[in-house]
Amino acid sequence: MPRVLITTDYLRPGDEVDEYLRAAGLDTRHAPLAGRRDPEELVSALAGIDAALVANEPLTADVLARVPRLRVVVRTGVGYDSVDIEAANRLGISVSNLPGINANAVAEYTLGLLLASARRLVESATGVFAGRWPREDGHELRGATLGLVGYGAAARAVVPLARVFGMEVVCTTGVPEGLRDDPAVRFVPFAELLAVSDYVSIHTALTDRTRALFGASAFAGMKATAVLINTARGAVVDEEALADAVRGGTIAGAALDVVAQEPLPAESPLRGVEGITVYSHLAGQTAQARRAAGLAGAAELVAALEGRARFPVSVTVK
Repeated sequence: MPRVLITTDYLRPGDEVDEYLRAAGLDTRHAPLAGRRDPEELVSALAGIDAALVANEPLTADVLARVPRLRVVVRTGVGYDSVDIEAANRLGISVSNLPGINANAVAEYTLGLLLASARRLVESATGVFAGRWPREDGHELRGATLGLVGYGAAARAVVPLARVFGMEVVCTTGVPEGLRDDPAVRFVPFAELLAVSDYVSIHTALTDRTRALFGASAFAGMKATAVLINTARGAVVDEEALADAVRGGTIAGAALDVVAQEPLPAESPLRGVEGITVYSHLAGQTAQARRAAGLAGAAELVAALEGRARFPVSVTVK
């Protein structure tokens, strides 16, 4: 009986995902990821495991090389930058993600961050909690320009929501022109997007090209009144440069659902910077998206074990 390790924190023994996997003839083990996990602990958890349904576990080349029985990894989400795909290919481990599974949740959350930033909701609530009664002006989204960096499922889902609020939408993307089929979006080069956007929302994958894409030069190209929104991957942003840019007035602020190291370290340069709000990686975490991701991940894991993965990012299987 193949053994499956489940590390996604919202999946539990006896839930419908567990029942699905057991009905498929699999022996399930649970080791929920809460915060950081030591690599040795991860290797120990994966010992004797054939397939893993994982959160954002750092499946490095070293970890993968030390778990010779592992054949399948499925991410219960879209991003898979935490998995060393080259090593997985070399070791014959199938890796899958779930493209678009939480796009609506991320899109709604993005609008929430836009509204919270524009109307200074966090500042108002924390001020009242501290005994004050803040009354600073906010801004309306109507008439503002939203710049989307990336044009995946979540970014595309943001567009109609932003348009309902009367925003203009521009986008920079590597998606081929033939697949840019939304007349409500104006596609522009990155430098132009930075220059014209009142809000810049990151929706790109983390790659060698996008790592630290938002550094000092990018912030220098933005409006002084602009706000950065990130619901993608923390490492797309140079956090030291962001802190400097907000402190120095180069840009107005940032709302970050993701950071380079999670949970946010006590020594993070983002802490204590007025204008920067950090949230706890919740964009895709709705009850509906979690249920969909859990069930879709379980189905993908069963399919991958049978050699018929539907969403492979690493296709060589032992």
